[in-house]
Amino acid sequence: QVQLVESGGGSVQAGGSLKLSCVGSGYMFSTCSMAWHRQAPGKERELVSGIKSDGTTTYIDSVKGRFAVSRDNGKNTLYLQMNSLKTEDTAVYSCAACLPTIGYKYWGQGTQVTVSS
Repeated sequence: QVQLVESGGGSVQAGGSLKLSCVGSGYMFSTCSMAWHRQAPGKERELVSGIKSDGTTTYIDSVKGRFAVSRDNGKNTLYLQMNSLKTEDTAVYSCAACLPTIGYKYWGQGTQVTVSS
């Protein structure tokens, strides 16, 4: 059974930092592309950052220079370091794994990030 479990969300003031984690199990973690998505209230879900099995990373423009995605294949864990957080970063953040060409096959439940001014 595949599971993706996120943690690390919370409430922080603007300018602060949070580090999200996503532990995967039940599939070949190291061979899969992974990504962080977010969905703010009343908005569509958006892809924030992705990382391929070879470590290649991508980011949406609004988080470039502030967020950093990484993975530890030995621990089956995906990370998202978020610095200089802004109120507009407030959303539920979810990790996803495998088959990015179909919008990712596996999804976590998400973790809430709230940034206050």
